[in-house]
Amino acid sequence: MSNSETPKETCAPHVVKEELMAAGQWLKLEKTTYVDRAGSTRTWETVKRTTRQTNTTADGVGIIALLKRTLHKDCVVMVKQFRPPMGSYTLEFPAGLIDEGESAEVAALRELKEETGYRGEVVGVTPVTCLDPGLSNCTTQIVMVNINGDEGENINPTQQLGDGEFVEVVLLPLDEFQTKIDGLLKKGDIVVDSKVYMFAMGMVQAFFKPRELPVLKQ
Repeated sequence: MSNSETPKETCAPHVVKEELMAAGQWLKLEKTTYVDRAGSTRTWETVKRTTRQTNTTADGVGIIALLKRTLHKDCVVMVKQFRPPMGSYTLEFPAGLIDEGESAEVAALRELKEETGYRGEVVGVTPVTCLDPGLSNCTTQIVMVNINGDEGENINPTQQLGDGEFVEVVLLPLDEFQTKIDGLLKKGDIVVDSKVYMFAMGMVQAFFKPRELPVLKQ
């Protein structure tokens, strides 16, 4: 069969079994045996969280929080923290795991308050989405939150961090989001979460003016 030919599909791909290879407090590694669409049996090494609650198919939430203040530009509330697997600081959206009995909305507001000190209002929630499907079954829901920065508790927000948590809050203007991120990257010693940079690229497209588009040649 040449490289240009595709395998003939004989069945629907499906998982046959999952066998535990190693487990820790937060993660486990499994060997996943599955059948591909050509009918061949194959194996895959899969990482899973041990913390997924029974009431949800999402492991956690990410929060896109917009801080709105009088006489100020709207800002995206970000967090900077040291991530041991990366060996460096990262720039991320506030995020966290969903606790037992929580909805994505409740978890998002709790995590936002804990990590940044801000209290906001949920204005949108995504469906359950995957994070790195070639490695893990980890899933998330992204929650959009508006923060009234003129309210008393949001003027001087107080974080509620747990033991061993060191989180720096970073405010980036929405209309300069990618430019500000690129500036932080040039300074080095930071890695940007892929979701953050994709959002930044989307904002650039959203702020394009029609007159900035190239004129079509006749």
